[in-house]
Formats: sequence, C-alpha cells, structure tokens
Amino acid sequence: MAIRNIRLIGDSILTKRSKEITEVTPKLRTLIEDMLDTMYDANGVGLAAPQIGILKRLVVIDTSPEGDSPIVLINPVVLETDGEQTGEEGCLSVPGKSGVVTRPNYAKVKAYNENMEEIIVEGTELLARALCHEIDHLDGVLYVEKVIGDLHSTEENND
Repeated sequence: MAIRNIRLIGDSILTKRSKEITEVTPKLRTLIEDMLDTMYDANGVGLAAPQIGILKRLVVIDTSPEGDSPIVLINPVVLETDGEQTGEEGCLSVPGKSGVVTRPNYAKVKAYNENMEEIIVEGTELLARALCHEIDHLDGVLYVEKVIGDLHSTEENND
C-alpha cells in the first residue's frame, strides 16, 4: 500500500479528539493497510490515525517479536485496567526522545475489528502500555504529558 507521513509533536491535529467510525468502507480498509505499512516501516509497535493526520478513532498495534500479529482497533474503549508499570516510552510522533511513564500493567479494551465485529483485547506489560498509549492519541493526549521528569534523547540510551 503506502507509507504515510507521521505528524510530529507541535502539529495541532495531535491535540484533537478523533471522531467515531460508523462503517468500514474500501477507503477505511486502505487506511488500515497504510497505517500498518507506516507503523512497520517506522519500526513502531503502534500507530493511531491522528498520527498520520486522520481524525478517526482507529489504531493499529503489533507488539509481537516477529511483527506478524497486528491488532486493528476501531472505536476502542478501555473497559478495565489493573496494576502499574513504570518504564521508558517513546512515540513515532516524538522522534529521538523517550521518557519514563507510569501506565497500567493490564488493560482490557473493547473495540471493533476491520469487519466491524466487536472484539475484546486484553494485554499486560508492553501490550497494555501500547493500548493505553494509542487510545490516548485518539483523545489528543501525547505521552509527553505523562512523563515523569524530563524527556531525554534516545541516543543516550544506546551507550
């Protein structure tokens, strides 16, 4: 399909609430494929539609080590969270930076898949973090608003 341009911090679209999706159209299916291609191309584990300039409640996530188990979530809603994890987090819209963020260690999300069938996704650790991070994007919230302390360059972490 196509690699889309990722919007960067400072772009006003990243601070807006996304609109619900009412039906799956051929255009939406193309958008889902483009989002997956864009996420994989950027070596990300998640991407929300606002990050490519589309104010729709759509996210794609793949936390599998092989990058072969994508999750498509349309109109996701967090039903339940539990526990706590604090760790490094980054974002494709904030390149070259990371920060420490506390998120739930477990998340249960209700959404629709690409066929508008209701699904429940439950995850712990990285998947729970990704679910919460990407759903925040749909409400115009960037992880930098939740960072404990300061952001730091990701290059510093490689030493």
